[in-house]
Amino acid sequence: MLKKILVTEDSGAMRGLIVSTLDAMESFEVVEACNGFEALRALPREKVDLIITDINMPDINGLELVNFCRSNPLYLNIPVIIISTEGSERDRDKGLALGANAYLIKPFKPSELQQVVRELLH
Repeated sequence: MLKKILVTEDSGAMRGLIVSTLDAMESFEVVEACNGFEALRALPREKVDLIITDINMPDINGLELVNFCRSNPLYLNIPVIIISTEGSERDRDKGLALGANAYLIKPFKPSELQQVVRELLH
């Protein structure tokens, strides 16, 4: 059965890079959201196995998305990867404290993302 990944990123170019990185791996079904609000709308419609999110987005940011997932029993156990330009230790610690499973800093190596995805889905 195909694993489904929700990619939430407001930059079309970065979202494309993440999707192409995932496409280069095993076969995953990717659901794209261009902001946190779209991600929240997609969650009840799609049964996702993993969420990848940026932090800095219009309307609902990535930290708010992580917080929502960790406070909702339906999404509590879905692994979350944050990919952000916010590279300080404080930002990383905040994301992980809210319940993200991994935190990657942009620019990231595609192999780095692939490794984290494999670890979280297998």
